[in-house]
Amino acid sequence: MPTQPITPSERHPDLAKAIGLADIYLKREDLHPYGSHKGRSIPVMIDHYRNKGDRNFAISSSGNAALAAALHIKKLNENASASDKITIDIFVGNNISPNKLAKLQSLTDEQIRVLVKERPLQALSSAISEGKRSLRQSTDDIALLGYESLAEELSEIDELGSVFIGTSSGTTAEALARYFTTHKSNVQIHIVQTSSCHHLSEVFEAYGGPDERSIADAIVDQTAIRKDVLVPMIHKTGGYGWCATNEEIITAQTLVKKHADLDISTNSALSIVGAMQAIYRTWDFKGKVVCIIAGQ
Repeated sequence: MPTQPITPSERHPDLAKAIGLADIYLKREDLHPYGSHKGRSIPVMIDHYRNKGDRNFAISSSGNAALAAALHIKKLNENASASDKITIDIFVGNNISPNKLAKLQSLTDEQIRVLVKERPLQALSSAISEGKRSLRQSTDDIALLGYESLAEELSEIDELGSVFIGTSSGTTAEALARYFTTHKSNVQIHIVQTSSCHHLSEVFEAYGGPDERSIADAIVDQTAIRKDVLVPMIHKTGGYGWCATNEEIITAQTLVKKHADLDISTNSALSIVGAMQAIYRTWDFKGKVVCIIAGQ
């Protein structure tokens, strides 16, 4: 019997018609039990290193990965003996959204610490030097394994042709591209970045929009460590890199609310913006289009 998908793939013909597509599916990763698509990968990383004996973790995050980590660790610790409990230090920046910070702080206990830092990556480096296991996805290919379940669920959509996803480090996009190229599926992978973080998308096209701080606050990775691997893979799939302004993000949110009756986050709206930009460019879509509604 087919495995029950973790999150639904919803068809929205009214939204498709409004933005100029024959069909569109929204992959509802915002309905993941851990709140976002990061819930696919972070638990896999924790379980992998826990099985190897690690008990102390650290992560630098804009929110979603940290929430997935905290929720999974809290679940693991529920029935663990005192000696088997695991800990995590969560480093977040000063610009984290108040809503995400409040959610994280509600999960704190003796094993889970949330620390607001001016330079969270620097704090993570210090924690690593102290012997804590990093959960940074951009530097660890174990992270790719968790997103295989997302690719498998997407592949269940008949005549899948293109996937659009808001992208920070590019880890999820790389995992999807690896899966579909390995399985010889003709699926385009499109990444969408923002006005304040576009180190990956600018390889495809220079950003020419306003100089603004993006309202999509989960897209923060400025190191682009995966660029040299990811960009050729996206080219191989026939996909592209797009960049969204704040105005475009708000427009996408409004359209999704009006034609699909969904309130989606600014980060989730990036995938819709990417699809709309591709339509405007009369992109050659071969098959159905899926936009990843990634979470908060």
